[in-house]
Amino acid sequence: MPRSKRDKKVSLTRTSKHGMEWKKEMVENIKTKAEDATGIYAFEVVGMRTAGIRELRRRWRESTICLGKNKIMALALGKNAEAELKENLHKVASRLTGSCGLLITKESEADVVKFFENFAEWDYARQGNKATETVVLEEGKLTQFSHAMEPHLRSLGLPTSLQKGIITLVKEYVVCKKGQILNANQAKILKLLEKPMAEFRIVLDSVWLAPDEFRVYPRVSEEVDENEDVDEIEDVDEMDEATQVTEDDDDE
Repeated sequence: MPRSKRDKKVSLTRTSKHGMEWKKEMVENIKTKAEDATGIYAFEVVGMRTAGIRELRRRWRESTICLGKNKIMALALGKNAEAELKENLHKVASRLTGSCGLLITKESEADVVKFFENFAEWDYARQGNKATETVVLEEGKLTQFSHAMEPHLRSLGLPTSLQKGIITLVKEYVVCKKGQILNANQAKILKLLEKPMAEFRIVLDSVWLAPDEFRVYPRVSEEVDENEDVDEIEDVDEMDEATQVTEDDDDE
């Protein structure tokens, strides 16, 4: 039977881009929040994770956290001295490059700095992430897994066999070494072993303080996870459109 011309495949994971009106609304929203703020911080996101962003929003629910399209955030603050919302805010806009965001708040600088110095959320690593430690499985029984898991573990490369209904590692197996770039199987094994190796954290880059003070924070470390999943920014957009901008395909 010939295929109908009306029979079209529709991807359920594809999302449409926000229109111009939505982007204008986001710009106005950021401007409104910035008008009353005493501190506007540009920050860098290391190890982007949706769960980490949710926790961050929960802890700073009285403030505004903006993630997404840098051009929109920069436009809202003002890209130059002539267009800036407040004096020296264009200097914050110029810092918005890469995987970054804004924190717009009335909290004191001391509280903000202290919080982010101690804030970190751990999650399971993905393919392409670096191993933070060496993991070695000794020869012997893997009692944490049910017997039904044996074929799956073997498919991931583990030298296992089923002995008297118990999954047994027939020889020592090195899952990963510290600093190694993980492949898909290694990431899956580490998740099964419940060993999180992906750290989500926020690095403060610069700050504008009312009425017009601007400063860049010294960087302790320039290490950034270049393999972070930027697609997760789209997932985060659904949580709070009122205080967020999106990351379009043509960004940066």
